Amino acid sequence: MMATPQHEITVVPGVGEPGRDELRQACYDVRIDVFVHEQGFSLDEEIDDLDSAATHILLRLTPSLKPVGTIRCTKHEGYYKLSRLAVLKDHRRYRFGRALVLALHNHVQLDAKRSEQYDTVTIKCHSQIPVKGFYAKFGYSPEGEEFDEDGAPHQLMVARLALSD
Repeated sequence: MMATPQHEITVVPGVGEPGRDELRQACYDVRIDVFVHEQGFSLDEEIDDLDSAATHILLRLTPSLKPVGTIRCTKHEGYYKLSRLAVLKDHRRYRFGRALVLALHNHVQLDAKRSEQYDTVTIKCHSQIPVKGFYAKFGYSPEGEEFDEDGAPHQLMVARLALSD
């Protein structure tokens, strides 16, 4: 395996915090490149009403700060949702998707410890069918039937993470 390029993972600042708009736009740019240009999804469906309040996580190469990956986390009643995981095609061989999922899990665990009185936290994702195995490596299990989302077959995948140290 090739050496992984130097990189950083940044949780985009929250609503109203300095730097949020610029970093969130970098996340959008990666998503548009992958989901709209490469996979043919609609731009109208790619940037949605969950984006404004979501936590966005950005992976950039260093020292250039070129954005090459992103993942989005939204908080719902009783669970968190992992969505919009995207890594630019030329950088997928470096396991940046894995690094982004682990960064999201870390974010969720920290957030849940502050606000929940439970031992575990639930994370759901709507996986495209060809990448179900990727999510399974992180403890996600399929639930229910496959379904269509934005014209592509998906599967609900659910993980439950321990909150104990």
